[in-house]
Amino acid sequence: MLRITDARTGEPTDAVNARRSLTRVVAHVAQGDTSALRVLLVADVLARALELGGTPVVTVADPPPELRARADALGIRRAEGGILGPGPVLHVLAPGEPAPDGIRVEVAPVTGTADPSLLRMALLARPRKEPVDLDSACLDDARETLGHWRRAVATWATRPSKPVPEQVRHELRAAWEDDLDVPAVLDVLRRVERAEDVPEGARFETYAYADRLLGLELTRDIGTVR
Repeated sequence: MLRITDARTGEPTDAVNARRSLTRVVAHVAQGDTSALRVLLVADVLARALELGGTPVVTVADPPPELRARADALGIRRAEGGILGPGPVLHVLAPGEPAPDGIRVEVAPVTGTADPSLLRMALLARPRKEPVDLDSACLDDARETLGHWRRAVATWATRPSKPVPEQVRHELRAAWEDDLDVPAVLDVLRRVERAEDVPEGARFETYAYADRLLGLELTRDIGTVR
C-alpha cells in the first residue's frame, strides 16, 4: 500500500484506506510557471501509483490555460471531477499553500526552463521535496538517459518476450509505494539494464511496466531499430 509523507505532520501515512474507496488527488495551482507544472506532474504520478495499486482515482485541478498547455506537452493527464464527495483527499501543492483538510503532499520549486521533451524526465529524476535547478547538467543528464533508454527498449522489443521478474516487480512497487520515491524507481531500472541474469525480453516488459507510472514514453521508438 502506498504510504506518503503528510506535510502537516511530517510523518508517513497510508494514502488510502483499506477499502480502496474513490480517492481525489487535488493539484493546487494558480500560476503558469514551472514550479506549478511540477505540482501537476507529481499529482499525475501520484494518481498513476494509486491506480497501479487498484485504487480508483479522480484528479482535480483548475490550471490557467497556459499551464494546461504545458501540462499537455508533458503527457500529464487532464483533471476531472470536483473536490467534494466521500473518500480520501490528497492535496498536492507548493510549501505554504493553503488547502482544506486532507493529506498534504508538498512539492519544492523549480528554477530555469527546459524543452518539454526533456522536462518530465528532468523533474522525475529529483525527489519532489528538493528544489530543482534546470541547469545544463540536469538537462544533459535527462537527454542522455531518456534517449539511451528509448533506444534500448526499442532493441529489447525485438527479442522474445519474458515476464517481469517477480523480484524486480516487488522492487519497483516498493520504491513508488515508499513516499512516491520516483528516483528509486529509476535506480531499479538502471540495475535491471545492467543485470546479466535478466533476459532482454524481460527488460522490455520491466521498462514498459514502470512506464505506466513514469509516463516517459519509453516504448516510443519501437520499430525504429534496424
